[in-house]
Amino acid sequence: MDEELSWQAVQERDASRDGDFYYGVLTTGVYCRPSCPSRQPLRKNVRFYATPAAAEADGLRACKRCRPLEQRADRRTVARIEQLCRYIEAHAQDTLPLETLAQQAHLSPFHLQRQFKTVTGVSPKQYVDACRLRALRQGLRGGSSVTRAIHDAGFGSASRVYERAATRLGMTPKQYRAGGAGVAISWAVSRTPLGLLMMGASDRGLCFVQFGDSEAALQQQLRSEYPEAVLEPMGDAQRAPFQDWMRALAAHVEGQPPARQLPLDLRGTAFQMKVWAYLQQIPNGELRSYTEVAEAIGSPRAVRAVASACAANRVALLVPCHRVIRGDGSLGGYKWGLERKRTLIDCERAVTKEIP
Repeated sequence: MDEELSWQAVQERDASRDGDFYYGVLTTGVYCRPSCPSRQPLRKNVRFYATPAAAEADGLRACKRCRPLEQRADRRTVARIEQLCRYIEAHAQDTLPLETLAQQAHLSPFHLQRQFKTVTGVSPKQYVDACRLRALRQGLRGGSSVTRAIHDAGFGSASRVYERAATRLGMTPKQYRAGGAGVAISWAVSRTPLGLLMMGASDRGLCFVQFGDSEAALQQQLRSEYPEAVLEPMGDAQRAPFQDWMRALAAHVEGQPPARQLPLDLRGTAFQMKVWAYLQQIPNGELRSYTEVAEAIGSPRAVRAVASACAANRVALLVPCHRVIRGDGSLGGYKWGLERKRTLIDCERAVTKEIP
């Protein structure tokens, strides 16, 4: 191992050398990939290792940021998967068995299954379904009949669409085409230290949690999201759970530990769902950059798409997009205002410090 070339790769964060070697930092007790985004150490504190096992034999532990033990695809494979994604998007209406996709990517079905999920975070089948659901949404919103939209999107039968409707459309295709017609959403508003907070829920969980300056403005936002849904103030039947949920959210805004296990009714593209799922895993009091989020979900080039997914979040606090900042340490954007973002971060950090 040429240590000078290895050190140069570390300085350049050369991802093409990932897997060739690992470097350990004696002062922190961790070992990393060459491309690790963490602050670079002094050369005198660095040791180089051919394998993770060699680093661990020296008493070092795996870095939690670059995760050197996780398998990653090489650049050639990433390029193949990206090309395959474009192919799927263009042919989503066709029958696309795994064998056909494997031939297109010049990989075996077994390796395609593994590498596709490594690069995109979802399986080939899930990606195909996501493309078809996107086409279905566009067809329904464009005025096509339900039957026509289902056929044009590439679904073999209406029953398959209705099986997925609850978790991906949030309603039946007919209801979605009608802007949520027939879907009942109950809402409530509470005053918090960060202003008014509106919570809206379908029978599947919370689908709308947003801050606003007035109840009228919040109602208008809810109406724009679900233009034809039946929107009703919280009724007696939902009063107990709504009050519990609202108290949990208000307590979090006031600096208490974050609310957990509240039911969510999230709707988005496959990529958005992947970003939102990762955001929910960020520990309370910790922050990530948009670049770190993109790398963590296996799409290092999708930094802007990550920012767009954060901006598309409809469920404040529970999908904590406020924990994502710019790489230079500045707050970046926040759809509910930077002052709210700063306050939430400060509150969570204060709570974390108090916990022994």
